[in-house]
Amino acid sequence: KLEIDEKKVPKNLREKRATFVTLLKNGEFRGCIGNILPKFPLYKDVINNSLSAAFSDPRFPQLKYAELKELKIEISILTVPKRIIYNDTDDLLAKIKPGDYGIILQSGFFQATFLPDVWKELPKKEDFLTNLSLKAGLAPDAWKNPETEFFYYRTENFTE
Repeated sequence: KLEIDEKKVPKNLREKRATFVTLLKNGEFRGCIGNILPKFPLYKDVINNSLSAAFSDPRFPQLKYAELKELKIEISILTVPKRIIYNDTDDLLAKIKPGDYGIILQSGFFQATFLPDVWKELPKKEDFLTNLSLKAGLAPDAWKNPETEFFYYRTENFTE
């Protein structure tokens, strides 16, 4: 178990922040785990999400030591999400800015998010929201339901 003397951690890294950690192997997606809301100090959230992305992402087998040389890590620090107030789907589409924001979709107990980088793969708003609906375990057109809520956030990204 990793033990860290919190007194030696700089104050700004002890602030509660939400993060996502994305692992890339030879430029290909290898794992991604994170939190939408700040729950833990920044340094702990990065450590926990790094370990989870490497060993607990259900989409991939656990990372092996031999893969480390081919691995790149991206850390995204999220701002606190803000609700998108909209009247109808046209209004929602007008308020969403591709590439600038990550989007959270919430419908009842179902929720999913795409980080801002996902816009590179899904640049059309309708495709983005359809895939986000599917990621949340909902029907592809769930984003059109007027009771579906949306939130946006920005990220500050670091890559190693």
